[in-house]
Amino acid sequence: MSATLSRPVLHTPVALSAPAPRRLLILTAVTVISVLFGLYLALVWIGTDPDQGEVQRLFYIHMPSFFGAFFAFGAALVGGIQYLRTRNARWDALAVSGVEVGLALSLVNLLTGSIWARPIWNTWWTWDPRLTSAAIMCLTYAAYLMLRGAMENPDTRRRFSAIYGILAFSTVILTLMIIRIRPDTIHPAVIGASPQNAEGGFSAGVGTAIALLPNLVIWGILVPWALMWWRIRLQNAMEFVAARKAAIANSLED
Repeated sequence: MSATLSRPVLHTPVALSAPAPRRLLILTAVTVISVLFGLYLALVWIGTDPDQGEVQRLFYIHMPSFFGAFFAFGAALVGGIQYLRTRNARWDALAVSGVEVGLALSLVNLLTGSIWARPIWNTWWTWDPRLTSAAIMCLTYAAYLMLRGAMENPDTRRRFSAIYGILAFSTVILTLMIIRIRPDTIHPAVIGASPQNAEGGFSAGVGTAIALLPNLVIWGILVPWALMWWRIRLQNAMEFVAARKAAIANSLED
């Protein structure tokens, strides 16, 4: 998968008018169809949960979107490490695309969780350790974008962004693990044991598994992969425009 992910950035910057690769168009079409199929499973096909009611359907987007964010932030981590190793701008493009896509999916995760919490916990938000760590994760990566936008020198921007992105991944690990190390959280552990449930936190029926597993693949891999590839193309186009502007400025000075 990592080799495939790096493939979109293995080329020089291109103009905005450059046609999208056929593989990207196929991936986009497959992703769109898959998202519609996943929504059908979650919103129509699966029966209403007898305990939580209709709001439980958000679970099939809420959980997979977090793993999609994990996938994208992981790509940002790889991009940052590789940029510091090689000083190749293509890895910076992967890193920034991973941060932006991961942040968007993290916000989807927080929003769906908040909507679910209102009828189940009788509140839109509570400062539960898991919810707090997820909010800190989002704010940390939002600060990445603010830091990046505040630097004009491209080399300095890429270097500091790479370092920040590597350090920021600690918030992803914390968010993933906190329900397993904090006994005071009320957030359920969906996979594996936790202080609240030593035997494991999730037992799914056949119908639940049929609706959940495709959405894990769709939101956890296809959606972030397709969005990052498009964002990498946009970054390459931005680099192309910046290079042309610099060339024109130099020619005018001469």
